Amino acid sequence: MATDINEINELVKRESSFVEKIYGEIGKVIVGQNYLIERLLIGLLADGHILLEGVPGLAKTLSVSTLAKALSTKFQRLQFTPDLLPADLIGTLVYNPRSTEFTVKKGPIFANIILADEINRAPAKVQSALLEAMQERQVTIGDSTFKLDRPFLVLATQNPIEQEGTYPLPEAQVDRFMLKLHITYPNKQEEKEILNRMASTAPALDVKPVVTADDIFQARNVVNQIYIDDKIKDYIIDLVFATREPHAYNIDVSDYIAFGASPRATIALTMASKAYAFIHGRGYVTPQDVKSIGMDILRHRVIITYEAEAEEMSSEDVIRKIFDEVEVP
Repeated sequence: MATDINEINELVKRESSFVEKIYGEIGKVIVGQNYLIERLLIGLLADGHILLEGVPGLAKTLSVSTLAKALSTKFQRLQFTPDLLPADLIGTLVYNPRSTEFTVKKGPIFANIILADEINRAPAKVQSALLEAMQERQVTIGDSTFKLDRPFLVLATQNPIEQEGTYPLPEAQVDRFMLKLHITYPNKQEEKEILNRMASTAPALDVKPVVTADDIFQARNVVNQIYIDDKIKDYIIDLVFATREPHAYNIDVSDYIAFGASPRATIALTMASKAYAFIHGRGYVTPQDVKSIGMDILRHRVIITYEAEAEEMSSEDVIRKIFDEVEVP
């Protein structure tokens, strides 16, 4: 097995060379935000959608659009608004009076990278139209179903403030996102670099495409081969089960959890841990990889009780306690 792991290590080092190229291109425009960029790459490699949450002005939209420019794929930005219709997203049937037939006009969702800006500003019927695309990678228009091109990735942003006129995302849809990221403010040094670079009317540096769709598929094949030991698989399962049955692990948070994470969390945590190892040039997953990415996988999948809210405990506080208490292999 050691020989196999050495071979996988060499394969990962060879195939992950494009990661530095992407960092370099994004770094032409984005200052800092290494956490955000790393997670965007994990979503790309693990084939998982990402929900970005943060106050305005933290470069959420700019980061996604810059990443899209570094990829040789089709990109669409969709501004979600209260008057958006499902047809504006997926397309519709158009009647042709000459042929007396309906023809399909495909919507902007037929792209590889979709930026759903302020996703919580669109009503439920638009969210439900997006659900099929996110989960099944297909769209139904009329009585015809169309497969979406691969890779297909939805990167959505939402604003934690200004909740008037918004439609909270249903739990079923939030669960479709592999990762939910909380974007924070830059530090002083980064803020000064932002000032020096952005406080000007000069155009930003051009970002060149450095990765093709074939490169992404090849990298995903390597991610699938990354070794994960049975002990780490058990650790991932223990973490997920601890969100459902914390008393079985002697963790005193039962009163704070209404619903634990689903099996989709187990799959997502495994895939994201492999992608995390790939980005860091390793052919095997460590417990620290699981811990590093775990919060982004679980924070939107653990539903807390009113009692937790009354005691000002968030899902992150509960998950943090679970990570502290569950035995690490």
